[in-house]
Amino acid sequence: MKILHVIASISPTSGGPVEGIMQQNAALLSYGVTREVVSLDLPGASYLKDIPFPVHALGETPGIGAGRYSLSRYGYSSKLIPWLRMNAQSYDRIIVNGLWNYAGYAASRVLRSMNIPYFVFTHGMLDPWFRQQNLIKHFFKQISWLVFEGPMLQDATAVLFTSEEELRCAQGAFWGYADYKKEIAKYGIMPPPPLADFQCASFSAALPALRGRKYLLFMSRIHPKKGCDIIINAFSRIADIYPDIDLVIAGPDQVGWARELQDLTQKMGIAKRVHWPGMLVGDEKWGALRSAEAMLLPSHGENFGVVIAEALSCGTPVLISNRVNIWREVDSVRAGLVCDNTQQAFGATLEAFLKQSDGELSLMRDRAIVCFDKFFNLKNTALELLIILRA
Repeated sequence: MKILHVIASISPTSGGPVEGIMQQNAALLSYGVTREVVSLDLPGASYLKDIPFPVHALGETPGIGAGRYSLSRYGYSSKLIPWLRMNAQSYDRIIVNGLWNYAGYAASRVLRSMNIPYFVFTHGMLDPWFRQQNLIKHFFKQISWLVFEGPMLQDATAVLFTSEEELRCAQGAFWGYADYKKEIAKYGIMPPPPLADFQCASFSAALPALRGRKYLLFMSRIHPKKGCDIIINAFSRIADIYPDIDLVIAGPDQVGWARELQDLTQKMGIAKRVHWPGMLVGDEKWGALRSAEAMLLPSHGENFGVVIAEALSCGTPVLISNRVNIWREVDSVRAGLVCDNTQQAFGATLEAFLKQSDGELSLMRDRAIVCFDKFFNLKNTALELLIILRA
């Protein structure tokens, strides 16, 4: 089977959807599946050389995804629609990743008139959090939904959600086109690479300011949706009580929010204990996950949370909000702690975690690995996705 992914950007800074595509590659290859990507990335983007499958980068303007309010986040390429019309028939299945960007618009224009099975991963973009944050933007999305996104989902072979919770949250997000076919296609990741000691040493060398201290970890895009401010406020509450633990906030700052958050740590007097290494990849990323006391993600909306699965695979407990759509799986195995996505709730949860005994923490680490193997091991979830695509 030959699959084409349509996505705005395949840049690793784009977060979970890209990481999911990358993680699936080896597992799907073992089932005889080959994949290619068409995107709005610039053809000369440096990260393209590291992608292990063909990428047709048709971008014409820089800055896809840049800035909190930038129009460039929508993207554009005059080449995409002609390319899809010429090449789409060469693939057995097409997967459209995400909504509300030009890649999705082009897919809506082209694929609905072709006799090719296509699927749409919404990647959490129907979450009600977006409507609550900006009613004006939601109004314009509603118009776009009636003209482009809604018909595209209606005509898709199936619309894919990574969890039951994501599907539930998406119900009634927009008026019209509500009876599209829905399927649960669980995301997953491969087990972490070996050489744990080397990975931990790599992270330690990359962030010498930690000096071997214990730390709590946030690793994701620095974005208001992720609840970074909640983490900083919660950490400030326990900083004096637990002087031997620091906070690491790692990830790309796509919307220019990091400076505001750093100023907040200065005002709270905790700046020296909060570390900002930027985006971590490879051995440094895995070392950070393995060595952390816990992975923190009090997100206001998360369709899956690839980094949560990565942390669990390393035996690292997770402290997450109940807006991370895999929270039920985590809670069922007690592989971490789950709370509301509020400052008060997360602060209390962090305190409860730090009060646990060494024995309780060790047991939670064991349950983290159990949780990963049971729900998020790509060796199992890749086959489930393939069954959906072949139906």
